[in-house]
Amino acid sequence: MSERFDLIEARFMNDALNELRRYVEIECLSPDFDPAWSSNGEIDRALELLASWARQRHLRDAQITVRTLQDRTPALLVEVPAFGGGQGTALLYGHLDKQPPLGDWSEGLGPFTPVQRGDLLFGRGTADDGYSLFAAMLALESLQAMGTPHPRCAILIEASEESGSPDLEAHLDDLGDQLGEVDLVVCLDSGALSYDRLWVTTSLRGCVMLSVEVEVLDHGVHSGEASGVVPSSFRILRQLLDRLEDPETGEMLIPELDAHIPSHHLAAASHLSAEMGDPLAHHFPVVKGLELMGRDGAERLIRQSWSAALSVIGVDGIPSVAEGGNVLRASTTLKLSIRTPPSVDAQRAQDSLIAVLQAEPPSGATVTVTGNHPAPGWVAPTPARWLADALAEASEEAFGRSPNFVGEGGSIPFLASLGKRFADAQFVVTGVLGPGSNAHGPDESLHLPTAVGVTTAVASVLAALARHAAS
Repeated sequence: MSERFDLIEARFMNDALNELRRYVEIECLSPDFDPAWSSNGEIDRALELLASWARQRHLRDAQITVRTLQDRTPALLVEVPAFGGGQGTALLYGHLDKQPPLGDWSEGLGPFTPVQRGDLLFGRGTADDGYSLFAAMLALESLQAMGTPHPRCAILIEASEESGSPDLEAHLDDLGDQLGEVDLVVCLDSGALSYDRLWVTTSLRGCVMLSVEVEVLDHGVHSGEASGVVPSSFRILRQLLDRLEDPETGEMLIPELDAHIPSHHLAAASHLSAEMGDPLAHHFPVVKGLELMGRDGAERLIRQSWSAALSVIGVDGIPSVAEGGNVLRASTTLKLSIRTPPSVDAQRAQDSLIAVLQAEPPSGATVTVTGNHPAPGWVAPTPARWLADALAEASEEAFGRSPNFVGEGGSIPFLASLGKRFADAQFVVTGVLGPGSNAHGPDESLHLPTAVGVTTAVASVLAALARHAAS
């Protein structure tokens, strides 16, 4: 490893880690999961913790600002002037809001209790995305400490990403011309297939979230009286879901969800599968004997990053097994997450999904479908030669291996809008969400050596931008 890696590792473990532990303890849930976020004050607590740490750092002439807008979540902006004659401007992005606990955590672990076991720090928000401010600032600190030029940098940490980033555009509009022309956008909120190299995201799926309610009665009645006469709301929901996907294969049936997959993405999946031996086959904690979808490793990578897929992520109207009485229930409501291919128009897909679900309700039941703002997918621009070289150098320095490039199955909704806002900028989308990190689920963890590696790689890429922009 390099001198820069050693410097960052020391500062991350000695300075940042304690503050990251304190951040874990804050229940700063995203607005979708805490409608009373403003009065509860947890997002403000997390913001002040990060801002306070940022103010204590040693970045020359850095300006730290907590930005507030009416009826919007706040954001933290750290502006760092160019150093050592470096040229260009970089925008580095992260977020501080969290997902809820979402299930029971393992013994000795909890969503808001930081626990370190070996190289892993457990707790909600560690990898998604509490580490991001520390990584961005320590990357710049390392450059200044070693006298290496870096570009002008703006670090923006928002607080609504887990709700689809509804407030980010307002903050960017409010900044106006303050950011100026941006040459490079670095997003620290993505994933990795392994912890041994820098992973760069080439695409992201979009996401449509729908709530589907089926009502058959004004109130529940004895199943001995009603079953066989009153159609079950659950059975009707099954029929509606079968309109969207093949129940045998899971293939989506809506034409608006189809997308052309670029040939170089197919080739990249084949290359990764050949190199890593079906990387997704051992990525998930599946039960013994479960058959995965897809014929082989390459197809599974494509299915994860370019295929539409439906997940039922919430249910209302169904009591627990222990509490379930012998009643034909009045209604059932499902919360659906439909991942859309990166190049699909998410709004058009949502409109089609709603139309299909609402058409000719089975048995004349009352069907109510509601959706939020759909999250668009994103396809990364082809890296310029200077950036491709910089990424190769950065991964070698930080991990001792060349980087890899992969499409991600998740969504980062704001990237599509950032791509439009900064149409001429280069993008580096990377992160620490690797095997077992389990963001959004129980036992979320941050792999500390990877956090240090990614931070080192970001520093290297920023130095490369400073050189390129000055040439």
